[in-house]
Amino acid sequence: MTDEAFRREVRAWLEASCPPSMRTPHLPGQEVWGGRRRTFASEDARLWFERCVEKGFTAPAWPREYGGAGLTREEARILDQEMRALGCRSPLVSFGIWMLAPVLFEFATDEQRAEHLPPIARGEIRWCQGYSEPGSGSDLASLSTRAVRHGDHYVVDGAKVWTSHADQADWMFCLVRTDPDAPKHDGISFLLLDMTTPGVTTRPILLISGSSPFCETRFDGVRVPARNLVGREGGGWQIAKKLLEHERAIISVMRDRAPEEAETLPALLRRVGDASLRDRVIQAELDFLCNRLTLERTAEAAKAGKGPGTASSMFKLYGTELNKRRKELRVELLGYQGLGWEAPGFEPAELQITREWLRSRASSIEGGTSEIQLNIIAKRVLGLPD
Repeated sequence: MTDEAFRREVRAWLEASCPPSMRTPHLPGQEVWGGRRRTFASEDARLWFERCVEKGFTAPAWPREYGGAGLTREEARILDQEMRALGCRSPLVSFGIWMLAPVLFEFATDEQRAEHLPPIARGEIRWCQGYSEPGSGSDLASLSTRAVRHGDHYVVDGAKVWTSHADQADWMFCLVRTDPDAPKHDGISFLLLDMTTPGVTTRPILLISGSSPFCETRFDGVRVPARNLVGREGGGWQIAKKLLEHERAIISVMRDRAPEEAETLPALLRRVGDASLRDRVIQAELDFLCNRLTLERTAEAAKAGKGPGTASSMFKLYGTELNKRRKELRVELLGYQGLGWEAPGFEPAELQITREWLRSRASSIEGGTSEIQLNIIAKRVLGLPD
């Protein structure tokens, strides 16, 4: 089938299969995360999810044996273009698809891929990321959560923090220290851990924005089967770095595709006549478009089979800092209405802008702080000396 014929076929399927209500921007809380406890904001959301799972469109470029559609990279790009043209919502939001699956394809055994990839594609298992710890944030390699081998199991003790949606997740991909005597980067391993295992507890962390996506997760004598080790023991840092490249790339894309970003700033701009403020808004819009074009150009390179690489640090840094600047402008354009919380006279959309402005601060921390990204860019992209 030619690419143009495939485009016509996909367009017809989307027109027939995507409910009209699923062709609108997501509102907060309406995403479908999947998992054993998955919920749907509406019957249309459930229907759209199930149709895409059946078609393999939650992970279209994956082989069919793993729950994907077996599309070529060009076909997957066409599908993405047609979904965006129609305004289709993502049928499934998944850390498993975005971050874990790429490293499973690269580092896992055939048995591990067969066990974990199909449930990810079908939205049956929801994953969370066990990286940061109370004493190991930017210096992630200093982590102290221990995993001691006892026969066919590891026994895990320690804590993770800022674990996004850990209280809703079914499984965690987790960095643990298996050799405390090795240099810090060499003593780390990558484990897959069932969150229902005895000894795992989670506690939500309330944010200033009023939401609580982050958690503290504790491990007290948690027994993890040794077969859940990905790669070799002590080789977790290599896997961790690869996964972070994918995480930073997806953070950039998510910021780029935030549904409220496309028109809000120009719409709010009509309320003010301040020339300097108008200039700042126009510059932010131009920067936004340039960033989008750069991301699309990089996506073209990905068709050749190249991963995001260290360039993901550039996208993550620029995208999240630009996102903060745009949120700041939205608040400034609203004046005092942009600082509302719970008061008569404030529209729900204005209150949401306040919360998004506060939440944007976390974007430049999660996935590696902006300062860490600058260090990576200096060393690995520009080749500057230490």
